[in-house]
Amino acid sequence: MRVTYDKTVDAAYVHFTDPQVRVNSARMYPCDPVDVDGMINLDFDEQGRLIGIEVLAASSKLPQYLLQSAERLDIEGA
Repeated sequence: MRVTYDKTVDAAYVHFTDPQVRVNSARMYPCDPVDVDGMINLDFDEQGRLIGIEVLAASSKLPQYLLQSAERLDIEGA
């Protein structure tokens, strides 16, 4: 599992696939933003397997330690 985070847009992505293998999302299922107080999207591959979770407003949804240890996408060279 790998976690990436872009602080400039406060978005995180939890990857459930091998980082060496590129897997495209065939289907995205948005969770109800009212029920989760924000936007969370589930990505599935062509076989229906969960490949990742996108979390918007991540700083208010995920534990701080997870964001601090995530691969940063907003820092050049990170």
